[in-house]
Amino acid sequence: MRVMGLDVGDKTIGVALSDPLGWTAQALEVIRRGDNLDKDLNRLAEIVQEYQVEQILVGLPKNMNGTLGPQGEKVLAFIERLKERINLPVKTWDERLSTVAAERALLEADVSRSKRKKVIDKMAAAVILQGYLDSGAIKG
Repeated sequence: MRVMGLDVGDKTIGVALSDPLGWTAQALEVIRRGDNLDKDLNRLAEIVQEYQVEQILVGLPKNMNGTLGPQGEKVLAFIERLKERINLPVKTWDERLSTVAAERALLEADVSRSKRKKVIDKMAAAVILQGYLDSGAIKG
């Protein structure tokens, strides 16, 4: 089962995909968000079709105490619109510290600051998706 992982922010959406067997996550792209949510959703629908995605995983930002803050509420509203546009199962995954983990991995790989800024969101999406895959959530 191929799963698409999303790291949804106000300015960008990081996109990652699992391999067809659902074992590994690869960073795919960063969607630069504008004022037109339909454009963002259309791009996600194109990716779903192109890669034959069967499930969508969205990182849900929570406060360190586990509660939802304003950004978490925005992501939940985004998920509702996503479900209206794309008829696939959509699950959420706690994304706390995913960007920190992605940043650390990029630093260890000696990626320059300017390049890190361009790829951090899709790397965070891959971290979120890999955590989900590693949990065994999609295995029989």
